Amino acid sequence: MKSARLVGPKNFEFVDVETPVPSDGQCLIKLERVSVCGSDIRHGYSSTVEEDYPMKPGSPCHELAGIVVDSKTDDFQEGQRVITIPYRGTGGLCEYVISDPTRMALLPDTGSLDEWVMCQPSGTVLYSCRQMGSVLGQNVLILGQGSIGLSFTMLVSRMGARNVIVADLLDYRLEKSKEFGSTHRINPDKESLSEAISEITGGVGADITVEAAGYPDTLNMAFSQIRQFGTIIVFGIQTDKYVPIEHNYWMEQQPRIIPTTGARSGDPITQIKDMVSLTERGWADPSKLITHKMGFSEVQNAYDMYDQQQDNVIKVVMNIND
Repeated sequence: MKSARLVGPKNFEFVDVETPVPSDGQCLIKLERVSVCGSDIRHGYSSTVEEDYPMKPGSPCHELAGIVVDSKTDDFQEGQRVITIPYRGTGGLCEYVISDPTRMALLPDTGSLDEWVMCQPSGTVLYSCRQMGSVLGQNVLILGQGSIGLSFTMLVSRMGARNVIVADLLDYRLEKSKEFGSTHRINPDKESLSEAISEITGGVGADITVEAAGYPDTLNMAFSQIRQFGTIIVFGIQTDKYVPIEHNYWMEQQPRIIPTTGARSGDPITQIKDMVSLTERGWADPSKLITHKMGFSEVQNAYDMYDQQQDNVIKVVMNIND
């Protein structure tokens, strides 16, 4: 089968590898659509560690949708459409993957797989939103409006937040957030974030802050803009192992700090199944995240576009058959 492989920093090549064979309890899935994630860019595609290359064929990519073509489990049948989460250390930039029911979410027979695959990133955000508790009547600040930040905006707005305040350095992302339910939009390069939050919240600070970008500055912003005894949701994964935090924010505000990663929760798939159900009944529409569609042959262009934030990109979906 054909697979893409990173052979150097930001450098893909196509290779032929053996098609995997499922064992008892597993399925062979023919991938149809895959999507580029920001974590793919920051924690794989852009690595400068020489020993990382060449990476395993298929990496990095973990947002996958396809069709079961060989099932050795009673939980799924051949022909069913699914989202699947690849096993740790593997990826989805290839034609076929193996999976098992603990990592698979059944999809409806109708609708485009381009759209359904977006339930994967939004599903991981749904897990994080559940850790917040009720947001009814709350002021929520979301730092970062990439696909993850926009998913937070979409969900908390529907969960009943009083104000959904978003911040990003890219104006096109702030504009996009209007479609997802933001009430206030702030570019910290153009106005004071602290002054804006103070005005919106009557000087109190946000009830909940969400760090959805993965940078030291945005992590500190999450602490600096929280009200006393508020809640900080940490989603973004930092590139550096150690990140400095202003200690006085911790001691003066005494926030509840919740690091959230659905993939490491012990149950990586339920939140994605729930996102599929919410989307099917029209409660949410994560497909609005999609800004570009490409063929698998354009994998290099897809990752370059995401890396360089070209053409107002939010989400790129690739058709593995093209």
